Amino acid sequence: MSRALEVAERGRGKVRPNPLVGCVLVKDETVIAEGWHDHLGGLHAEQMAIHDAEEKGHSTNGARAFITLEPCNHFGRTPPCTEALLWAGISEVVIAHGDPNPLVRGDGVSVLEEAGIKVETGLLKDAAAEQMREFLHWCENRRPYVTVKVAVDANGSVDDLSKDAGRFTSEECLKQVHELRKDCCAVLVGANTVIRDDPALTVRLVETERQPIRVAIDPNNRISPDSKILTDGFATRHMTEDFRGLPALLDMLGDLEIQRLLVEGGPTTINHFLEEGLVDEFILVQSKVTHSTPVYSDFDLSSFSNIEEATWGEELVKIYTR
Repeated sequence: MSRALEVAERGRGKVRPNPLVGCVLVKDETVIAEGWHDHLGGLHAEQMAIHDAEEKGHSTNGARAFITLEPCNHFGRTPPCTEALLWAGISEVVIAHGDPNPLVRGDGVSVLEEAGIKVETGLLKDAAAEQMREFLHWCENRRPYVTVKVAVDANGSVDDLSKDAGRFTSEECLKQVHELRKDCCAVLVGANTVIRDDPALTVRLVETERQPIRVAIDPNNRISPDSKILTDGFATRHMTEDFRGLPALLDMLGDLEIQRLLVEGGPTTINHFLEEGLVDEFILVQSKVTHSTPVYSDFDLSSFSNIEEATWGEELVKIYTR
């Protein structure tokens, strides 16, 4: 199952709104094939693993399947995975985590058991839940998992008004930010950030098959129509509605199957999310530089129970989660 979780990662950034899923087939105590959900519309993990076994000349009849998520039993972009497992003659299925999707929710397990296949659930369940946290959060709440990312100087300032707008973190840190954007369905900023920085908010320093949707909150319609996010051809939602009740915004984004939202705005936008209790993860990037004319942040992070530290290039990073 650990290997199944490992190969599932190969689909990161390419399969949303589907979850990351991995599958390993074992026969006579030997791994004979493995598969993962690689891209939207492509084979599911179980189907890829069965195909992999065939390509290698291995019979799947009587094999055990270790799968990170309960197999689907409905027609979507691909046929049901339960049918593929039955067709392949799989004798036992070990599942890490159940699928909370209303189209599944135990139905996959039931179909397999009714067909005489032995099913075990819960192996490395917590690890699978962490890997699929945004998908599970969206299924349960119909809202995106909200991650805030903000960079500050050595004293907690988010901007230096003595200079033109610009990045003050290292190149390696910027690459990590692009990795983060790659893993998100949408990136949100407020009008002030667009006016001050004119950011692109795209993934450029790492390979990606899909760009996140940009969301700009601009209730007073102050953003210039010449801004990069409105002219570069990538998808942007310019929100001129007044979203003081931010839960309505998240409900709307959830309906669009946005599973993870990255908030990269300034203090005003970020504090709105914090005050509404809508932030699930807060990433604070601290640089060693010192701003001459600082803009100090005042983020209340007392409601976060877990703090982890990392380094992104030259910067110290603190990751707060509930």
